[in-house]
Amino acid sequence: MSDSAENPDYQKLLALSHELALLQDTEALLNWDQETQMPRDGVAWRAEQLAWLGGEMHRRFTRDEVGGWIAACEDVGSEEGSDEEANVREWRHAYDRATKLPSALVEEFEKTRAIAKSAWAEARKASDFSAFAPHLEKLIDLSRQRAENWGYEDCLYDALIDDFERGAKSANLKKLFGGLRPELVAIAGEAFEREPVDPAKLAGEYPEAKQQAFNREVAEAIGFDFDAGRIDTAVHPFCTGLGPRDTRLTTRYDESDFRSSLYGVLHEAGHGLYDQGLRGDCHGQPVGRAVSLGVHESQSRLWENHVGRSRAFWDRWLPRAAEYFPQLAGLTPEEMCRACNQAERSFIRVEADEVTYDLHIMLRFEIESAVFAGDLAIADIPGEWNQRFEDFLGLKVEKDSDGCLQDIHWSLGIFGYFPTYSLGNLNASHLYAAALAQQPEIESQLGEGDYSGLLGWMREKIHQPGSRFLPTELVARAAGSPATPDAHLAHLRSRYLAS
Repeated sequence: MSDSAENPDYQKLLALSHELALLQDTEALLNWDQETQMPRDGVAWRAEQLAWLGGEMHRRFTRDEVGGWIAACEDVGSEEGSDEEANVREWRHAYDRATKLPSALVEEFEKTRAIAKSAWAEARKASDFSAFAPHLEKLIDLSRQRAENWGYEDCLYDALIDDFERGAKSANLKKLFGGLRPELVAIAGEAFEREPVDPAKLAGEYPEAKQQAFNREVAEAIGFDFDAGRIDTAVHPFCTGLGPRDTRLTTRYDESDFRSSLYGVLHEAGHGLYDQGLRGDCHGQPVGRAVSLGVHESQSRLWENHVGRSRAFWDRWLPRAAEYFPQLAGLTPEEMCRACNQAERSFIRVEADEVTYDLHIMLRFEIESAVFAGDLAIADIPGEWNQRFEDFLGLKVEKDSDGCLQDIHWSLGIFGYFPTYSLGNLNASHLYAAALAQQPEIESQLGEGDYSGLLGWMREKIHQPGSRFLPTELVARAAGSPATPDAHLAHLRSRYLAS
């Protein structure tokens, strides 16, 4: 076994990781700026910047000597369960994938998606898929090339999924979704029949400045550190980390409904809490990074839904919300909770209720699978999307901005990502149930508006381990068993069907 402090190859890998972290965080800053501040005419040069950074990081990491350092560390071995063992394992996985991609492909991919991101924003605004289609076609072609270079066992799409969720396979996801869908449809069918809260009780103006102030209070209360983070406005809400003490959240505002921005902030703050809970002393190392998107999404969905849509949350926060928005003063916490948990057919994924949310994910997964299997042409995506959406949710899509253009992910070249949202839901329910079972006092703390117990449990079990364990093992270690749909379905039945 090696002593990492005396292992020169391991020290070289640590130094390289620090160097790459500086570049990666610079890249993240440029991406954040493009989404929130950059003027439209800056796109072409920003694309050049991002392409160069992506290529440079790739060149530095794929040098032959880096492979030699990793091999030397593998030869001497590491203490089981140590940071060193996890780092070497993850460096090997990343190096083997990276060395299969030519730098020219990496640069072209980065440049294409920087341009596509702005093209998507304009196309979404105009609700015109045809304006975005050429960019999407190029990104899909480049993604095919990446997947072919990486290699795969069963289907090309698996190589893309692996970028976000180690070990996940499309065949397993199809089986999971096949079993989950009828359960969700059955729950939704009953939930749709619940009498909604009169929308007139929430009607009124919700000025953006007041929403911003209220959202900040809530985010700070659940534990988000504003000395190490901030909230800005973007077309599509997101969270990004720019360093160990710099986490950026974004949301968007609807001045007729404050819930849109509130739940956007709670969702992104869940991501932000994970980022802020990672080990700062290991920033840049694999053990200092989140383990997967399915685990990352568990944190956002937990704070948004299990906490933020609960009766206990509104017992605590409705009086304060009514101070900002006086029209809410006539509602009871029970009514507010019901208004935030009304199952209904809707077009926009990020605003969907918990029951129908996964149906949105399954639709996107099926579209992506068909595209990468060669069964669906780019030009036919809107029609196929609209037909499947009507089959899934019983709504007729009238405009692309409510359909296949609603999400930013495709413009970022992110394919294989969407299944992680549903994995995140299953993980969130599983981990939340485990936290309450292991520390029963958390439930009473939440009723008092004290979120420290739940956050502390997540810090210890999920955040601090980083990527020391692979996703399924991390969740199983935290909860005492692997995640299944059971806890999530029980949660949905309790929240949406209980009288």
